[in-house]
Amino acid sequence: MHGYVFQFRPVFQDFPMLLDGALTTLHISLLTLFFSFVVGTAGALCRMSRVRWLHGPATWYVEFIRNTPLLVQLFFIYFGLSQVDIQVPNYIAGLIGLVVNNSAYLTEIIRTGIQAVHKGQFEAGLSLGLSFPQLMRRVIFPQAFRVIYPPLCNQFVGIILWSSLVSTIAVEDLAMRGKQLASTTFRSFETYIVLTLIYVVMTLTVSGILKLVGRRLFRRPA
Repeated sequence: MHGYVFQFRPVFQDFPMLLDGALTTLHISLLTLFFSFVVGTAGALCRMSRVRWLHGPATWYVEFIRNTPLLVQLFFIYFGLSQVDIQVPNYIAGLIGLVVNNSAYLTEIIRTGIQAVHKGQFEAGLSLGLSFPQLMRRVIFPQAFRVIYPPLCNQFVGIILWSSLVSTIAVEDLAMRGKQLASTTFRSFETYIVLTLIYVVMTLTVSGILKLVGRRLFRRPA
């Protein structure tokens, strides 16, 4: 490090390139959260089911995905499937990999939230003649969401950070843009300092917004 001269000007000259990558990161992260929540909700209900052909596969899915690396899952979808003539575009492959991975974690988060609701709520809803979908939508989920929301927020921040792995399959997210910029400016140290700061700003901003939303959603009446 002795004698090294920092030169951030070449990095900031192409700063719009990094911002474009940051937008891609946020885009794929938001889509991942949405689809993972949908799949995770279905997985949680299957995990809680007494029907073996629903409970069994859902349990195996959660255990298998949570015990294999996301990077391997991405490579399997993008490189592995191409070997059997199934071509998946890199962005779609990245999105699928992130959804498959995060859905396993959200399955457990949502299942824990639903199980935190007192059993009497289920019994009361059924006694009123509510169907199962009505019971879940009107009675259980509004209460469970209070429990689900904090870990869901943490999961979203994690998705933003884990999404950097899609750069390994050539998705032009923030990490990939940073790599491209470092290779053209030959200022790797400065580039990755700026890249790190952008990730910090993104995650802290998202966390702050989610906390504010949470306070308003779950504000107790005076």
